[in-house]
Amino acid sequence: MSHTFLEQLWIARYVVMNGMAMTVSISLLAILAGSILGVFVGLALVYGGVVLRLIVRAYTDIIRGTPVLVLVLASYYVSAAVGLDLGPFSAGVLALAVFCSSHVGEIVRGALQAIPKGQTEAAKAIGLTFTQTFTSVLWPQAMRQCLPAWVNTAAEMVKASTLLSVIGVAELLLRTQEIISRNFMSLQFYFLAGGLYFIVNYGIEHFGKYVERKTALPS
Repeated sequence: MSHTFLEQLWIARYVVMNGMAMTVSISLLAILAGSILGVFVGLALVYGGVVLRLIVRAYTDIIRGTPVLVLVLASYYVSAAVGLDLGPFSAGVLALAVFCSSHVGEIVRGALQAIPKGQTEAAKAIGLTFTQTFTSVLWPQAMRQCLPAWVNTAAEMVKASTLLSVIGVAELLLRTQEIISRNFMSLQFYFLAGGLYFIVNYGIEHFGKYVERKTALPS
């Protein structure tokens, strides 16, 4: 049986690699776009005006309370209904990035609010602009607090990428199902897919630990 599995794996090697590459691409784009947007969401929640805070708060609560699958389907089908020409890949990445941004926004909000207000006041007293205060005073401290939760969110985006198979994105899970439909080795290939997902998330975890070590304060 092992020999047969290895033979089938060799036959399907390019299909598996293409699915893996698609999963990594989706996850990377969603995490990057969602993290950048999430920083602005967190800033708006902490430092925005009343109206802006209410709008952004509604955005984060609605998105966080909506299942990812619903966001994926809405991004694909609703965008087509309103005239946006988004393919399955673009619609899927958009849905995951939006979902990621709502969680990162809350993470950033909590980290910024944990910083003593005296530091912001001191930065103002020496003439720093808000941008300078954020980049030089607030963000370095907030990032250290954000990293563990950000790693968890990034890992969730990798797992959520499997949902894009429902709109026809040929990521790893869909490719695995196509292979199984030909050779009926469901257990073996699902274990293989699970191992590949683990490798991606393991890499994200160690990248987060690397950044955490680099940004840690000297003892």
